[in-house]
Amino acid sequence: MTRRWLAGVIGGLTLGALALTACAPGGGGSTGGEGGKPGQVTLTVWSWRVEDAQAYKKIFGKFEAAHPNIKVDFKPFQATEYNNILGTGLSGGSGPDVAQIRSYGGPQALIEAGRLVPLDGKVAALSGFDAKLLQGSKGHKDGKVYGVPLAYQTLQVLYNKKLFAEKGVSVPTTWDELIAAAKKLKDGGVTPFAVAAGPDATWTLPMVHEIFGNARYGGAAFREALLKGEKKFTDPDFVASIKLLKDLQPYFPKDVVGVSVPEVQALFASGKAAMYPTGSFDLAPVLKADPSLEIGVFQAPPAPGSAEAKPVTVGWADGAFGINAKSPRQKEALELLNWMATPEFGNLVVSELKQLSAVPGATPADPLLVEMSKNYAAGGVPYLLLVDFRYGQPNGDAVFRDEVQKMLSGQTDAAAVAASVQKGVEQWFKPGS
Repeated sequence: MTRRWLAGVIGGLTLGALALTACAPGGGGSTGGEGGKPGQVTLTVWSWRVEDAQAYKKIFGKFEAAHPNIKVDFKPFQATEYNNILGTGLSGGSGPDVAQIRSYGGPQALIEAGRLVPLDGKVAALSGFDAKLLQGSKGHKDGKVYGVPLAYQTLQVLYNKKLFAEKGVSVPTTWDELIAAAKKLKDGGVTPFAVAAGPDATWTLPMVHEIFGNARYGGAAFREALLKGEKKFTDPDFVASIKLLKDLQPYFPKDVVGVSVPEVQALFASGKAAMYPTGSFDLAPVLKADPSLEIGVFQAPPAPGSAEAKPVTVGWADGAFGINAKSPRQKEALELLNWMATPEFGNLVVSELKQLSAVPGATPADPLLVEMSKNYAAGGVPYLLLVDFRYGQPNGDAVFRDEVQKMLSGQTDAAAVAASVQKGVEQWFKPGS
């Protein structure tokens, strides 16, 4: 397995096993279809980003203006249902022309089943993309590129500047200061950390762990040792990093194992929660809820005993757009993907989606995105379970999230979480491969 994380992109910068019981919604595009002009081709584009629907309408409007022969029909689905919907659609005749696909291990089942079109030599601009970023869109076995990378994400802590000022809290630079700030906020009637661990939100738990625990377990150095077989997930440092989540639980929302992502976004946007440990992808939906919200960002300080002395910022390649191998409109789909590899599209991703674009030459103007970029450039480390341990079953990231939810429910402890992850991934992961 080739494993190269995306540190330095700033400088240049499972599928689920169950199929849907009903047919996937929608269908492919059409020629001169609903609302289309005579001779105009309609391309359907599927995504899991429901919250970005209006932004994509504006973005694709720019494409349509310059490509009057093509109309883009953007159809988003719930993120938790998307993998199964897309898998069903691509295996039948109801899939999209262009699909937003996951990164790293996420699209491998689609690739191996021949559901996506390899883009090597078909999207010329891909040769200028950062090689480490392209790794997230490559086939694990054939090494071909199957998607135009959309963005890269970072994991940091958003905070409400107004709440911090009102409660007399400063941005913490040490772990003790972080805990002291959380206690002060909680005593002041404010939820310190907006964290969700409900049934549909467990996917966020590995991210929260990475934000607070990556420095504790050793960051990139631990990852290299793990991949070489010199360490395991049961290493005391990794166990200690998981326990940090249990230690922080008193400062999470009440009954956190029943809280959803929309609920914590609302908590933070409404000023009822002061800090939101999340990804840069959440900046847009939070500001959409309240554009006047004064948000700052900081890197979580290392906890006592951390293998890394300085704060780190976790990052990864996030999503790409690929072509349905069964689409009869591949010529037009390639026209769209070639445009999505240009700085014009990249800068629209930055301005409209408020994300860090994967396109070379696209630069953020938003002060928060600029700061996130600088933090990652200064201390970027990989999102371990996503980048390296989603290539087999059981998926290490999925095992981790479920076990952490059990820990937060009081059903298990950090050592047992680590043991479950190790037991799961060693069924398919071979160190040094």
